[in-house]
Amino acid sequence: MKIKAILAATAAAFITTAAAAQDNAAATAAFAELAARQADDARIAHNLDTFDTLDFDVFTGQKWDRLHESHAANIKVHLPDGTVTEGIEPHIDYLKYFFTFAPDTRIEQHPVKIGQGEWTGVVGVIEGTFSAPMQLADGSVIEPTGKAYKLTMATVGHWTEAGVMDEEYLFWDNAEFYRQIGLGQ
Repeated sequence: MKIKAILAATAAAFITTAAAAQDNAAATAAFAELAARQADDARIAHNLDTFDTLDFDVFTGQKWDRLHESHAANIKVHLPDGTVTEGIEPHIDYLKYFFTFAPDTRIEQHPVKIGQGEWTGVVGVIEGTFSAPMQLADGSVIEPTGKAYKLTMATVGHWTEAGVMDEEYLFWDNAEFYRQIGLGQ
């Protein structure tokens, strides 16, 4: 009888130990998944913070020497008119152009910010006033109308492990932009 009791107790202890080991493995896996998700969330939050700094401080303040904080040297940018710039310097030239005819151009808010993995998206508001002559690519000049513009825009960015974007998609309504500054219908 005692042998049966000892065997039963040993079997119960073994089963309990095996169950505890399985529970331990499940808990370890759950904690690992939680840690991975938290790291992903932290990366997304960091990228969105970097994006706020980009628009609110670097772009609005025309601090072009700081654009590398958010953009890779080989950044590929898809623009609203369908053209694509490749490299940080051509992108800076594109951004500078806004300030030649609308020196008060600014982005001061991102009412919507989302992220998933290595991608972020923000909705922003870009505004300014067409208060200086607009030099066109063909050399012609459009005199300022003095009209203000305020556009909803969206930016989707792909972020590298280094914490900079290597690809960016910019969206806004160009027809509405030209209408607001008095150059379209």
